[in-house]
Amino acid sequence: MSEQQFRGPSLRILYDPQRVTAVSPEWLDPGFWRLRGGVTAELGGRGQALQLDTPAGPAVLRRYLRGGMVARVSHDRYFFTGYSRSRAFIEWSALSRLLERGLPVPRPLMASCERRGPYYRAGILTELIPGARSLADAAGVLGEDDWHRLGAMLQRFFAAGMVHADLNAHNILLDAAGRWYLIDFDRARVLDRPARPDRMLQRLFRSFDKLGIEGRRDLLVA
Repeated sequence: MSEQQFRGPSLRILYDPQRVTAVSPEWLDPGFWRLRGGVTAELGGRGQALQLDTPAGPAVLRRYLRGGMVARVSHDRYFFTGYSRSRAFIEWSALSRLLERGLPVPRPLMASCERRGPYYRAGILTELIPGARSLADAAGVLGEDDWHRLGAMLQRFFAAGMVHADLNAHNILLDAAGRWYLIDFDRARVLDRPARPDRMLQRLFRSFDKLGIEGRRDLLVA
């Protein structure tokens, strides 16, 4: 996919020039969209994910927010070691590589890293997958074919070298046409060799247990 970068004194923005014709840092600010009535849904999660109606089309905005005890001290700041090493730029890179390999992930539209002294704040805007619902919501009505296709999709990702840091039932989507997608690639990596799926599947099945999902787990393991 195409990619360009805006450079300011303490700000870098990656963007897709085929979809975003006017680059503005405000596009990565939840308050900007709230004031203009552009928020169409709040998707929850620690990353404050918002569904938006933007000039580039329906999109999802996610800010990178800390969790756990450290959030009490630093809500949205991370230690700066370089723009290319920011959470947003790393996620952009992972999504781009996976799209190039023909895998079903949302297209990144913009990603920002704003440096403030020794720290930075970041956000990412991705294309909305229309009519999709999470595996957590859809599990109760899935048939065996759905589980087969989900297993095949996961194996494609593992074979492509994807290491997902938080594979769970909320980060797997099923669209209205029955196509599966993976989302939320914060801290993800794409290796130059197939990835071992063991830990990722263990994390996924823990989310099944937490949500009371039975399903055909056997069809998700190669």
